[in-house]
Amino acid sequence: MIKFIAAFGVAFLLLSLTNTQKNPSTNTQDNNAAIAADSLLKASSWPDDLQVTTFTGPDRTPSPACLAVAPTGEVFVGVDMMGSLGKKPGKGSIVRLVDTNNDGQVDQQTTFASVDNPRGILSIGDQVFVLHTAFSKETGIASGMDLVVFDDKNHDGVADGPARPLVEHLSSPKFLQSRGTDHATNGIRMGIDGWIYIAVGDFGFHNATDRTGKKLTMLGGGIVRVRPNGTELEVYTHGTRNIYDVAIDPYMNIFTRDNTNDGGGWNIRFSNHIQSGEYGYPVLFKQFTDEIIPALVDVGGGSGTGALFMDDPNWPAKYNHVPMMADWGRSQLFVHRVKPDGASFTQEEETFIKLPQITDVDIDASGRAYLAAWDGAGYTGNPGKGFVVRVVPKGLQYKPFAAIEKASPKKLALLLKAESAVIRLAAQQELLKRPAGKAAKAAWAIASDKQLPLYSRVAGIFTYAQAAGASGVDKLVALTQDKDVQEFALRALADRKTNLEKVPAEPFLKGLQDPSPRIQVASIIGLGRLGRLESAPALLQVKAPASFVAPAKGTEGPHATPNSAIIPAHLAVRALVNLHAVDACVHGVGTENATVALWALRYMHDSKAVNGLIAAYGRTNDEALKRQILVTLSRLYKKEADYDGTSWWSTRPDTHGPYYKAVEWEASPTIKNFLMDQWRQAADKTLFADLNERHRMEIAEFGGTETVAATEEVKVDLDKIKNKKGQIGESSIEDVMLAMDKVKGDAALGKTLFMQQGCVACHSLSRGETMKGPFMGQIGSIMSREQIAESILKPNASISQGFASVLITAKGNKSYMGFVTEESADRVVLRDISGQVYTIKAANILSRKEMETSMMPTGLANGLSYEEFASLITFLSQQKK
Repeated sequence: MIKFIAAFGVAFLLLSLTNTQKNPSTNTQDNNAAIAADSLLKASSWPDDLQVTTFTGPDRTPSPACLAVAPTGEVFVGVDMMGSLGKKPGKGSIVRLVDTNNDGQVDQQTTFASVDNPRGILSIGDQVFVLHTAFSKETGIASGMDLVVFDDKNHDGVADGPARPLVEHLSSPKFLQSRGTDHATNGIRMGIDGWIYIAVGDFGFHNATDRTGKKLTMLGGGIVRVRPNGTELEVYTHGTRNIYDVAIDPYMNIFTRDNTNDGGGWNIRFSNHIQSGEYGYPVLFKQFTDEIIPALVDVGGGSGTGALFMDDPNWPAKYNHVPMMADWGRSQLFVHRVKPDGASFTQEEETFIKLPQITDVDIDASGRAYLAAWDGAGYTGNPGKGFVVRVVPKGLQYKPFAAIEKASPKKLALLLKAESAVIRLAAQQELLKRPAGKAAKAAWAIASDKQLPLYSRVAGIFTYAQAAGASGVDKLVALTQDKDVQEFALRALADRKTNLEKVPAEPFLKGLQDPSPRIQVASIIGLGRLGRLESAPALLQVKAPASFVAPAKGTEGPHATPNSAIIPAHLAVRALVNLHAVDACVHGVGTENATVALWALRYMHDSKAVNGLIAAYGRTNDEALKRQILVTLSRLYKKEADYDGTSWWSTRPDTHGPYYKAVEWEASPTIKNFLMDQWRQAADKTLFADLNERHRMEIAEFGGTETVAATEEVKVDLDKIKNKKGQIGESSIEDVMLAMDKVKGDAALGKTLFMQQGCVACHSLSRGETMKGPFMGQIGSIMSREQIAESILKPNASISQGFASVLITAKGNKSYMGFVTEESADRVVLRDISGQVYTIKAANILSRKEMETSMMPTGLANGLSYEEFASLITFLSQQKK
């Protein structure tokens, strides 16, 4: 999705596509000068040592959703005139722009291809990979999202023919049809390991299909990856909400900027993604945080979009070797200063370049970066808005990157030594087109050269692994003895499941004992991928740290605080689950490895696990261990229903956990009978009530079932408020907006008006309050005074995410209208405009329709003077918690 909705929910229904021509454009300089004067300088800023110039405006690239830059400098822009909530095809394209003489002006423009809802672009050699929404030719409705590739072998700037599909059905058709792409699958980027990494929103997908026919299903968001030929599709990480892109460094560290809604605002989390990790959103995200890899930081409100790891020698050191993360909601490109911390990182966020509603960022091999900006295309879209800028360090000595299609393997291998990540990747991908033997030999010379910088050797290792395939195992095993590159040799050995048959487990088992957390983690992940049960006892010996503690009842755990100590144990558990090492884990109960064994058993819905836990309970007199066995069995009582692509937890999910759609399974009766026996014998039955509530077992005898408040104290007569006539009600919206530029207002008065004008009925200001409609405690960090004023005066123009009117009809001839404050698989909690709360069982719902009007009535500010309205918006603009 384009997260144009995420920060304070914006519905983009974009208008028509400006036609682009294959012929070189004219009057480029005049057009760009006008655009720069009109929009670029008005709402933008950047460091003094950078030069930022307008590259294109809306005449060429209206509504730019994403972009990619070829190593040689061609800029591919994804124009999306449909927007994140649009549902009609025929409004998107990939525009190719070329600056042939490096004067910062477009000299050639072509429409490279027509695609709907472009969400990610990647240019590799003479191929352009595109992720986009697919529509049925017969019905005209969305059928899914596909990763496709276009060829341009004659380099004329126009795709040679139709796209070739690589992966189909990468998002749920049901929600693409009903809602659009705002939580769908998004950006793509290639790592030096040769995989294409795909950012998946929390629509998830059902039966995504690669070129071998392999099918993959994922409930919720995360990262998946696939080979460039559309094979070996697999999940990389899971448990994010709505990431738009990934930043990948030279050592395959991956970073994302995620937008989440915990019921208390749409906050941004910056995360380091480690293969096989579980990040927990939404079901483990609050009350089960001991089981997740937490984000590195929560930076407050925002809406993350494009991402790039800057690794280019032309850029000043202070801007180099950092993940750069675009935030549409804050109109900023941020840098994160990441520092190693065990197997992960800590970070410090810094503002960098301000562009109005920035969407994406990429760089070529000569150091020229390009940034796309939505630029206030508006809540209903605007074909006259949107631009792309070029960013270069002042004094950059431009050196064009020559085409390398005809370069020898030896020359291409030398380019793996380049300081530019773009050059290294381009050289690698071209080298892999050469005969495998020659490519492997050339890459090995780089991988094994101890005099080279680490980034070059890493590029050589992954290039060699791809070129040599299974025949390269012996050399990679030998390379695990080299401490400088041991981590990367281990990763390369286990990287491709198609090549694992002859990979020995010994280097990984040895790596478990290494003092380096990064080598331990590479070994753990590798053992999980090798799939050999004999490694389970070694994995069970990985120790859980003291930080492995479940949040206390009624509290929220730390989901955005770095916890590098938990990562080895977390990944060991994921590896044990991947191995389905039931017997080994059961045998580990009651030993020094019990903590990790019981942790892993929480996810093993197998009758052998249940019977083994019950037997272990009978053998021990350790009350603490008995308690943990009861916790584990109660967790296993239900499991997550198989995902079929027809459900989604909405923008206001039930975050209780541990399952979204919990169902009983074949061993549930056995578990219930055992737990009932222990309950009857227990003098203090509090534990069983707590487990019943925590794990939502719904065993009536235990008690502890949570309740939802039926009413709220706040009652507001909104009709009376909106029928008053003051300065605001008697003025045009245009006059009001002009006045707000001059009248600043008094924040203290604004706070009083927030209560008086009924805002409190549907909005909270602090996280300690009951969460209602869109959270206002951070609105000032997301929206300007002008945007806040417009959203009050024209609520239907910008329906906030989670605040759209929903009409539900239910059994018993009942109907409800309000906005959804919480949703799970079995119930919907609805709040109406007066503050009344209703809990409706999903089984009783006959129909549900999202209305096109906001729950917020127009005219709530009609009775105010200019001074009073200015005070209200000033107060709101200061809310930046």
